[in-house]
Amino acid sequence: MKRLVIHPENPQTRHIRAAAEALETGGLIVYPTDSVYGLGCDLSNKNAIEKIYQCKGRDKRKLLSFICPDLKEISEYAYIPDFAYKIMRRLLPGPYTFILNATKRVPRILLEKRKTVGIRVPDNAVCQALLAEFGRPIISTSARLADQPFLSDPEEIAGTFEHIAEIFLDSGPGGLESSTVIDFTGEEPVVVRQGKGKL
Repeated sequence: MKRLVIHPENPQTRHIRAAAEALETGGLIVYPTDSVYGLGCDLSNKNAIEKIYQCKGRDKRKLLSFICPDLKEISEYAYIPDFAYKIMRRLLPGPYTFILNATKRVPRILLEKRKTVGIRVPDNAVCQALLAEFGRPIISTSARLADQPFLSDPEEIAGTFEHIAEIFLDSGPGGLESSTVIDFTGEEPVVVRQGKGKL
């Protein structure tokens, strides 16, 4: 794994490019978000998504979320009810994951016996630069293995993902509080998990 120390506010273009190239070739990357460090891959690469499920020990029936640059792109992958749009516009970008009904653009591997997706727009300069360079949504799940607590220490993260990820974008100590999850698939919003995002 290549560990690249990246500036949290002004990420170096060459590091962002290296991470985007790793995603392009089906690799996994570890990157900072506005909550905890994320483990990610190309949303459209089935083999890379399988790798994430394996290393996380995740059941495919459990939701894997992904990051988008803005609300406009979210609407390509999910149906946004009017009431949800108003709330999301106020909260984004920020440490929130929204559960929405998926459109046909979402890969089938993410929809194991379900029709919903989790989508985020992180308030993080590294994420935004990465999305701009890569040009497609990126899977975003917490950078930890099955049953492991959240990892915030870059040394621990580097040791844990040394043989799993291709690139680690190290922006210093990470957060320990996950995103707040809001379900917009019913008639009213439901807070599924209260995390860093205050409501």
